[in-house]
Amino acid sequence: MPAGTSRSTRSTLLLLVAVVPYGGRSLAFDPAVSIRRLTTPRRHWFTTSTCTSRPSATTRPHETTPLFSAPADASTIPPTRNTARTESSTRAKRTKAFTEWAKSNGIQIGAVDVSSGEVAGGLGLVLTRDAKPGDVLVQVPTTMVLSVTIPGEYNRGARDLFDNKDVYRDAPWWAQLSVQLNRYDLVSSLDLENGVDMRGWLDSLPRKFDTPIHWTEGILDELQYRYLRDSVASQKRQWFGQYKRLVNGAGPSSPLQMTFADFVWGCEIARSRAFSGSCSGSAFNPLPYALTIVLVAAYVGLNLGSLEQAANGAALVVCGSILNDFVLPKLRKTQKYVICPFIDMCNHKGIGERGDVAFEFFGDAYSLSVRGGSEGEEVFISYGARSNDQLLMYYGFVEEDNPHDVYIMPQLREWNIQALEEACGRPFAAGRLAKLEKAGLLGFIDGNSSEDGEDSAANRGGGVVVSRAGGIDPSIMQALRALVATDKEWEDAGEAIGNFAAENSGGPQTERLARLAARTALEIELASKPTTIKDDRELLKRMDSQLSVSTYEEKLAVQFRIEKKLLLEECINQLLS
Repeated sequence: MPAGTSRSTRSTLLLLVAVVPYGGRSLAFDPAVSIRRLTTPRRHWFTTSTCTSRPSATTRPHETTPLFSAPADASTIPPTRNTARTESSTRAKRTKAFTEWAKSNGIQIGAVDVSSGEVAGGLGLVLTRDAKPGDVLVQVPTTMVLSVTIPGEYNRGARDLFDNKDVYRDAPWWAQLSVQLNRYDLVSSLDLENGVDMRGWLDSLPRKFDTPIHWTEGILDELQYRYLRDSVASQKRQWFGQYKRLVNGAGPSSPLQMTFADFVWGCEIARSRAFSGSCSGSAFNPLPYALTIVLVAAYVGLNLGSLEQAANGAALVVCGSILNDFVLPKLRKTQKYVICPFIDMCNHKGIGERGDVAFEFFGDAYSLSVRGGSEGEEVFISYGARSNDQLLMYYGFVEEDNPHDVYIMPQLREWNIQALEEACGRPFAAGRLAKLEKAGLLGFIDGNSSEDGEDSAANRGGGVVVSRAGGIDPSIMQALRALVATDKEWEDAGEAIGNFAAENSGGPQTERLARLAARTALEIELASKPTTIKDDRELLKRMDSQLSVSTYEEKLAVQFRIEKKLLLEECINQLLS
């Protein structure tokens, strides 16, 4: 169905991925909910990406440089100085060529175009005329997308680059997509399956990012946030470790000459532009059903059996199709990651987005629709419930007043217990701390758990989560109630921490002291910052008035730390009420 038609006239199968920050991903299939952008979608207007062109030829001659010439350590990645902001104009000049490439390869584009967005220096999708709710703006055939299916990924163009095929198959989705991207970019831009030259899309992609993995140690210090600094260090180790595994599996005969910087580029494209869904069911194929109808008609017409027998056979075909497309992928926990050219130009808005991305089951395509809008408005989608930690690490921007933002405090075992005791006017019994230790509420003794997970920003260190939506972690409030309870309250609770889970479970005075202890900890954390919110806002004003290429990353760091301090301040005020 052409882009621009009403959503109500089409049959759509939508996939949902609900992301749980800092620890997991809740996946559910539902035929009436929208697919969500990953840690993945594209960068926001704060991102000022470069698009320095790679060779435009379809194939690239083999070079004599060492295969996967890697630095000695991930920490040697040179910081990406912000030439991106001046080079974004180069990307803007290529938007016309990119749109023409998209249309010539079957991507249907309606009342939308790639243009400058709400913030100077950024590109996004902007309405070229008024749109009604349900209008389809873009439709991308599945033959034009980059995808990875986990488990069991098989991409002929990528796997053929490796002597050890299992190395590619077992790599994380973002590393697999990085290999695919670099294969198009460095070896051949021709897709082996459909013969499409992907160079027109590759030239529209950013070439440099403002994400913290490229920042200097000094700029990372400007975040004033140990948690994200540690997460960036973990990300570097994880990505470099994966790169080395790919190096070892490629073998000396591989035509891919991919440096670590190339690999990081591919990973950042993947993590900032891909979508994810928990069901990879294939598009509707009418041939089996048409053949079934013919066979049923022949079976009955030639008196080979009864209509009931024919109907049973047809039912088996339908059930088999449903089982193969919907049930088995779910049982196998199949996850699909997709980058859709043109749709990947959409930017993020945490609240008030009007764009929806869906898989068209009967159209074998991915579509972008809109819930209404006026000419000149930008079409935003939601990347999901992303904290500013994730948005900055993977997309290179900070969202003001982010409703999903969190602050990761140090583990409870690292809190200043003496200061909390002084604030509460009573000592905490040593036996209570031992109980909390046994219950795992003090945090991990070794916070450096495995770095092979989905998200380097995940809270693997067991820090205390403070969220804008819910305040301080309820389990920590439970621990604090147990700590400040009197001996009698402790005995009445059966010396069981679980009996302090509910609010006021230890009595009004205990609840007041628990909130006081939590507030004191947050105040200590806020007071430990080298600058105040007022200082940071004044600094940001000065940066805005004389912004230069060399200060853009510092500006992101200041924006980020303002948001974190405001979150702490909000939670402190909540505990006062």
